[in-house]
Amino acid sequence: MNPRAGLEIIRPVNCAMIGFAVIVGEFVSKPPRISLVPTVLGFLTGFFFCAFSMIVNDVYDVEVDRVNQPGRPIPSGRLSIHGALVFSFLNLGIGVVTTVLSLSPPAVGIALAYAFLSWLYSYRAKKAGIAGNIIVASSLAIPFVYGGVIGGGGIFSSLLVMMALTAFFSGVGREVVKAMADTFGDEKRGIRSVALSQGMRNAAVVGATFFLLAVVSSWLPLVLRLANWIYMAGVIFPDAIFIFLAFSILRKRDGANAYRVKRTALMGMLVGLIVFIGGAL
Repeated sequence: MNPRAGLEIIRPVNCAMIGFAVIVGEFVSKPPRISLVPTVLGFLTGFFFCAFSMIVNDVYDVEVDRVNQPGRPIPSGRLSIHGALVFSFLNLGIGVVTTVLSLSPPAVGIALAYAFLSWLYSYRAKKAGIAGNIIVASSLAIPFVYGGVIGGGGIFSSLLVMMALTAFFSGVGREVVKAMADTFGDEKRGIRSVALSQGMRNAAVVGATFFLLAVVSSWLPLVLRLANWIYMAGVIFPDAIFIFLAFSILRKRDGANAYRVKRTALMGMLVGLIVFIGGAL
């Protein structure tokens, strides 16, 4: 297998974000103590399960990517479907090992549920439009809960729930906008995205609304006095990004801008993760 293609197909930045979200969830749950081994295992579990989901998505999306993203590893011929499947199960296997080593049956259940949702999205739910977007966004919230479980803290603490909710809203918004940039390929596969079923204008409104909901939910910890001054100072930056993106997609509703917005949203989500962990200190 082409090593560069293998690295490219897993989107290592996205996988690292999921792994980091697990660590954030652990910190935010306020466990009695933070142990290095469970923390490292949690990061690796998030990383490798995310890698599995990325590869599976590209396998099912190969015909769409031949239109939307012909330079990706599979449609470009740098990685075969068989090779991609083998690589996906390798990543899944490593993820299963790291979550089993956490010695927490609930954690194993959550990780396997994440893997199942990832497969279900790629196999069928993606065609359902907004329902598929919600499944993907849920996969951004699940790592917070997983981190709380392996850390042994309060997984239903108000702060943890609100941070997971913020990640969920921003994830739905990004997925809706992302589909605006992929309309040609999505139509080929019969995907009923908001952009295709309701039009680009309505898709922009839905995407912008979820971006703004993420901003509102990010301030709830401050209103309820659950976060510290570090969070108060830091949350301004990701919120400014998402407010800008909301107005940008409303102002210019074409595929090129949607592509820019979805890439910038990823940066906003990364900054948000850093702010979340600062708020838990």
